Amino acid sequence: MRKIQLEEILNMPDLLFSQLCEERYEINKGVYNTIDRWFYNQGLSLIVERREMILSFIQYISVTENQGKKVKFGSGGLTRKLDQFWEERIQTFKYKAM
Repeated sequence: MRKIQLEEILNMPDLLFSQLCEERYEINKGVYNTIDRWFYNQGLSLIVERREMILSFIQYISVTENQGKKVKFGSGGLTRKLDQFWEERIQTFKYKAM
């Protein structure tokens, strides 16, 4: 199986991208859709930009919360983690801009 380049991943049809998230990170379609909509509501209207952020968020959660294991969210946990991730990204951006 050939290695897929990031640009190709970001431009996949939605079904293939969501399947990739499920296969690699065990993020089901419902959770994926919630994450996608959340970033869209934050102003990320361009699909490639949103998908980069989705992958960044999933990797962040996978490493910081689950030490590489399956990502699990309790009731309201997904939104809390998205808020936390977003705030950290904003703080990092502000720090770099100084």
